[in-house]
Amino acid sequence: MATVAAAARGAGARAAAGLRSCGGAVARERPRAGCARRLCTAPAAPAAVDMKSYLWARYHEAKRSTDELVPSIMNNLLNPDAIFSNNEMSLSDIEIYGFDYDYTLVFYSKHLHTLIFNAARDLLINEHRYPAEIRKYEYDPSFAIRGLHYDVQRAVLMKIDAFHYIQMGTVYRGLSVVPDEEVIDMYEGSHVPLEQMSDFYGKSSHGNTMKQFMDIFSLPEMTLLSCVNEHFLKNNIDYEPVHLYKDVKDSIRDVHIKGIMYRAIEADIEKYICYADQTRAVLAKLAAHGKKMFLITNSPSSFVDKGMRYIVGKDWRDLFDVVIVQAEKPNFFNDKRRPFRKVNEKGVLLWDKIHKLQKGQIYKQGNLYEFLKLTGWRGSKVLYFGDHIYSDLADLTLKHGWRTGAIIPELRSELRIMNTEQYIQTMTWLQTLTGLLEQMQVHRDAESQLVLQEWKKERKEMREMTKSFFNAQFGSLFRTDQNPTYFLRRLSRFADIYMASLSCLLNYDVHHTFYPRRTPLQHELPAWSDSPSAFKAPLLQEAQAK
Repeated sequence: MATVAAAARGAGARAAAGLRSCGGAVARERPRAGCARRLCTAPAAPAAVDMKSYLWARYHEAKRSTDELVPSIMNNLLNPDAIFSNNEMSLSDIEIYGFDYDYTLVFYSKHLHTLIFNAARDLLINEHRYPAEIRKYEYDPSFAIRGLHYDVQRAVLMKIDAFHYIQMGTVYRGLSVVPDEEVIDMYEGSHVPLEQMSDFYGKSSHGNTMKQFMDIFSLPEMTLLSCVNEHFLKNNIDYEPVHLYKDVKDSIRDVHIKGIMYRAIEADIEKYICYADQTRAVLAKLAAHGKKMFLITNSPSSFVDKGMRYIVGKDWRDLFDVVIVQAEKPNFFNDKRRPFRKVNEKGVLLWDKIHKLQKGQIYKQGNLYEFLKLTGWRGSKVLYFGDHIYSDLADLTLKHGWRTGAIIPELRSELRIMNTEQYIQTMTWLQTLTGLLEQMQVHRDAESQLVLQEWKKERKEMREMTKSFFNAQFGSLFRTDQNPTYFLRRLSRFADIYMASLSCLLNYDVHHTFYPRRTPLQHELPAWSDSPSAFKAPLLQEAQAK
C-alpha cells in the first residue's frame, strides 16, 4: 500500500530527524560543525545522555507519530473493485475484446477444488497404486496460494521473490515448514540460480528443476503433492520425488482430460458455478457499444455451452463473433500447423475446410496465425482477458502486440485485508521501525546494539504477523517480506491491466484511459535520514485530497 509506505517513511524520518532527550526535555539537535552529510547518518547523542534512553526516546516518538498517521490513512482506502494499470491504455483504442472461459467469464465455488483434489487422490490410489492410507487427507483451501515454486527433485514447495530469492519461513516439505538453516544448506544460501528456475511457461523442463504453479486449478495439485509427501515422510517410506511429482501431475491432468471434472460440474451446475449476472452485464455493455467479442478456451464445447447458458443465457453465442474451444493454449498462440475444425450442434467435428470464422458457430483447435488471417484482428486494438499469466497473456503481449488484462480473483480479498485498521497499523509501524533501524545502525557501541537487536526481533515478529494476515504458510500472492513476488513480476510484465473480476469493467466507461501510478524508484525517494519537511507533508496532503 503506497499510502502506508509513504506515511510511514515520513513518520520515521520525523522521529529520527534530530529529536533528542535531554533531562526529560525534547529539543532539536544541530549538526556537528565541519561534518559533511554522510549516506547513512544519525545525529550524535549528547554525551550526558545514555544511548539506551536516547534510542528509546526516538522509538517512542516514532510510535506516537505512527499512531497519529493511521486515521489519515484509513480515510484513503483502496477500492477492491478498481482496475489497476501496469501500462497506459485507453479503452477508446480497443475495438475487439477477447476472453478466456474458466476463472474469467465464469467463477467456481470452493467445492470445485475439493472435487479435483479428491478425484486426483483416488486416481493415485486406483491407477498409480499409491497407499490407500492417503485417502485420509482432505483438501485444505487455506494451505497454498498461487505462484509458488516446487522443487521437483527436493520435493519442497516455496515462495520466491522477483529476484529469485526464497522467502524464509515459506519453504514446506510435506505439510511442515523447513527450518531456515536447512534451506540455506540445500541452496547454498537463499538464491535460486536462473538455470534452476522454471521455464518460460512455469514448467519444469529442459533441465529446470522448479515448477511454478500459476493456474488457479493448481491449488489442489500443490495441496495433494504436499499431503502425499507428508504421508511418505511420516511413515519413513522411501520414494523418488520426481516420480511423485509426475504421478500427481498426471492424476490432476486426468481429472480434466478424462472428463471427471466436466461431468461433475454439468451434473450439479448450481453447486460448482458461482452465478454472476454481472458477466452478462459486461458482455451486454460491450455489445451495446459496438465492440466485437471472441472466446478462446481450452475447455470442451458442451461444458462451455452449459456454463454460458447458466451464467449468460441460451442466446450467449449471439454476443460473440468467434468462439473457439479446446484451443490448447499456449500452443494455440505458437503452433501454425493446426487448422480449425467446426463443431456442429451435436458436438460432432466436421471435416470441411474453414474459410471464414462465422458468428454463432463453435470451432475447435486452430492457431492464432490462422485466426488473425481469417479475422484481420491485429495489434493494439485487441484486448484479451485471462487468469493464467503465462498460457493466456504472455505470448499475446510479447509476440503479437495485443493488449492484455489479467483476472486475479485473489486481489479482492487481499485488498480488503489491506484496508483493515489492524493491517494499516501494523504495516505503518513496520515501515517506520525499519527506517529507525536504517538510521540508528551507525551507533555501534554495545548498549546501542542491544537496543537495535530488540528492534530487529520486533520487526521479524511483525513481518511474520503481516504474512499471516493473508495466508499462514505463504503470505500474500503479491509480496514477500520486502520485495514483489515472482508472480507479481510476471504479472507486471505480461498484463497491461489487472482486476479481481470482469465486473470491475462496469465501473468504467468504454472510453476510459488507465494510467499507471508513477512508482518512485529507490533513488527517487528521500533516505530515511533526510529531513521530513520536504517529504512528509505533500504526501499526506495528497492522500487526504484523494
